[in-house]
Amino acid sequence: QVQLVESGGGLVQAGGSLRLSCAASGNAFSINVMGWYRQAPGKQRELVAAIASGGRTNVADSVKGRFTISRDNAKNTVYLQMNSLKPEDTAVYYCNAYQFALIYWGQGTQVTVSS
Repeated sequence: QVQLVESGGGLVQAGGSLRLSCAASGNAFSINVMGWYRQAPGKQRELVAAIASGGRTNVADSVKGRFTISRDNAKNTVYLQMNSLKPEDTAVYYCNAYQFALIYWGQGTQVTVSS
């Protein structure tokens, strides 16, 4: 089992920045891809960004140029630096991790961007 714990969410004004962190613990070996998804009220969960263990990234067009995903493999931690935040970025942000054929999810952290 892998446990994922997110932190760093909160309330910020439009144009501001937040940094989310997600730490994996438990049997957190051989985790391949780690990523961030978000879900706004009434909408489907969507991919924000993902990063493989080798550093290759996949970033949604809606946040490209504003959000940066990074990873510390030694700490089994993934980060999401969010700059130039917009009200439409308001959502619950979830961390996930792929280990072999299994997918693990964190509990989510709320990000609210006020206009």
